[in-house]
Amino acid sequence: MKFAIFGLSISSSWGNGHATIWRGLCHSLARLGHSVTFFERDVSYYARHRDLSCSDDFELVLYSDWDDVSLGAECTAREADAAIVTSYCPDAQHACDTVLSSHAKKVFYDLDTPITLERLSRVGFVDYIPSYGLAPFDLVLSYTGGQALLSLQQHLGARDVAPLYGCVDPSVHKAATDDSHYAADLSYLGTYAPDRQGALEQLFLEPARRSPNKKFLIGGAQYPEDFPWSENVWFVHHVPPDHHPAFYSSSSLTLNITRSAMANWGYCPSGRLFEAAACHTAMISDYWEGLESFFEPGREILVANNANDVMDALVRDAGDLEQIGNAARERVLAEHTADHRAQQLLQLLEAA
Repeated sequence: MKFAIFGLSISSSWGNGHATIWRGLCHSLARLGHSVTFFERDVSYYARHRDLSCSDDFELVLYSDWDDVSLGAECTAREADAAIVTSYCPDAQHACDTVLSSHAKKVFYDLDTPITLERLSRVGFVDYIPSYGLAPFDLVLSYTGGQALLSLQQHLGARDVAPLYGCVDPSVHKAATDDSHYAADLSYLGTYAPDRQGALEQLFLEPARRSPNKKFLIGGAQYPEDFPWSENVWFVHHVPPDHHPAFYSSSSLTLNITRSAMANWGYCPSGRLFEAAACHTAMISDYWEGLESFFEPGREILVANNANDVMDALVRDAGDLEQIGNAARERVLAEHTADHRAQQLLQLLEAA
């Protein structure tokens, strides 16, 4: 099959989770013999942090303005078997018009469904949703399952809706040699988000204050200057994807915190969970509905409701944490790899 994809970014993982997902899917699709052309607007903030400029797995088309690429986009969509527009595509309206005028399977993939639905209820429209809604698409995919799927049908007219969750590419994310630069008793990898700050305070910063002899590490982008650092909390600015295995492998335990909109809807597993598990690293996460559909609490992942739960995890025997990390890795390799998601995508397209 030939795929035409109009998305946010695949060339830069800075400040977004889309790039890693698409890289994994494109790698798996390429191994299955399919071809992908990915259209990405060349914006300055991603250009400054670009960590992938070309790949054997897909063709990347960087463009500065839609008018410059519109003819090429129309030609590519016309020749494609499946044409996909994603959430946060900067030229979503133009891209959707182009996709819907083609003979390809027409797909909208919302990688940010909770944010989409929250913004729709608050202001009545979403920039990356076309003015006519999602009814014209043959298939609407959502990174979020559960009740969010019904809401996409009720409020945006989506007809055929299915979840396509995050995943991990085991050829990229796997156990790595410990790196002293990333060594920590508890790590957290994530872009700064105000709606995660309360949970980060309770599940990361408070345990750090109570454990002055342990090392805590945050990796990510966009953290403000007034962030409440302490002496045993270390910071690494933007950990690129090829450093993620070393980051996780150097941690005794890593923390996942879900953005409030996603936690409210549930069934929205962060790709970071799958990455950490693939690296054999024990994970502790806040709870959200559907978590147990992806990892078994207590055996494959630890769940924290407050700082005390994190403190209990930090004093667990190293062997226990290793066992949890290994169990999580087995679950990921059995159900949550990029190969699994690519096969699911192909099956959904065939059925659409």
